[in-house]
Amino acid sequence: MQINLTGRHLDITEPLKEFVDEKFSKLERHFDHINNVYVILSVEKIRQIAEATVHVNGAEIFANSESEDMYAAIDLLIDKLDRQVIKHKEKMTRH
Repeated sequence: MQINLTGRHLDITEPLKEFVDEKFSKLERHFDHINNVYVILSVEKIRQIAEATVHVNGAEIFANSESEDMYAAIDLLIDKLDRQVIKHKEKMTRH
């Protein structure tokens, strides 16, 4: 799984990059057909926004979240993506 991390109005620090890598490895445990992940972290005044597009076999999954803390926004994002990836996996196994 390749993770492309972009920061808007934000410097991507090494601890932040490691946190994102660690959290996205959780998704790969549920579904190993993840090809690419595009993550955009941005700051707008006091809002910390995390959004991601996950390319899986046969689909593209998108989610975004926002919080006052970037790490909390990433956690919320992973939770949303996790639910969507599991739902996609269930659809794949039914067909």
